[in-house]
Amino acid sequence: MTGFGTAEGVVGGARVTIEVRSVNHRFFNPSIKLPSALGRWESEVREALRRGIGRGAVTASARLESAADSGAGIDEQRFGAYVTRLRDLQQRFGIAADALDLATILRLPDVVVTSGGDPTAGGTADELVAVVDAALAALTEMREAEGARLVVYLDERIANVEAALDRIAERAPQRLVEQRDRLRASVREIAGGVGVDDQRLEQEIAILADRLDVSEELSRFRAHIAAFRDTLGSAGTEGVGKRLGFLLQEMLREANTTGSKANDAAVVADVVIVKEELERIREQVENLE
Repeated sequence: MTGFGTAEGVVGGARVTIEVRSVNHRFFNPSIKLPSALGRWESEVREALRRGIGRGAVTASARLESAADSGAGIDEQRFGAYVTRLRDLQQRFGIAADALDLATILRLPDVVVTSGGDPTAGGTADELVAVVDAALAALTEMREAEGARLVVYLDERIANVEAALDRIAERAPQRLVEQRDRLRASVREIAGGVGVDDQRLEQEIAILADRLDVSEELSRFRAHIAAFRDTLGSAGTEGVGKRLGFLLQEMLREANTTGSKANDAAVVADVVIVKEELERIREQVENLE
């Protein structure tokens, strides 16, 4: 699922900002972008992401800001030399005193210097992971909100599937009666007045009824729907997305079997509706953890 989280913290002598983004993906697919000073802890960051996110394309990036006392400084000796030299030039060439200001001196070469050391010196992997965990917590909160909306959507789609199954179940007995009457009429028409073995005809009708009967398929389908709903409502269960995907495969198998047995326009139309809804559900289930 999609989400975004950010957090700030201190690692050694530097302030670190972590941003974590996730988009839909069937598997866990991390992308980590760290400054060179933090690169030595990439494996710890990757493991923290794996603990926090089970499925999704995840991008984690970090910004590094040195603390004031370890960052830029002023070379006072060079600064003083510039001031002395500039004042000498002012006097020699009659330059106004207000023409020289502090900003001008600070922009001169090598006045402002950096420490040149590692801004994260003294930092630990645990400090960085703590910031990553905080960003993941913010991302998880957003993903949970999206997940709640997704549950409502899936429940609506499943309700549509159930409505189609109800129509199929209602139509199925009448379809068998119509097929039986049609078979009897066809046999008698072909016989052309010749006597027909009624017992053999009834046997053939029974075989036909067994081939066309979809009650077992509908019963298994409803059992899969019940398991789907139970899984969807089981907060904290690991592998929810994979289990829902498996249940969808089983539901699609029952839908295909029902369609192949249908031999009836009304039933086939509802089977098509069921397959369309299952495809919509599948597209979303792939995004769930």
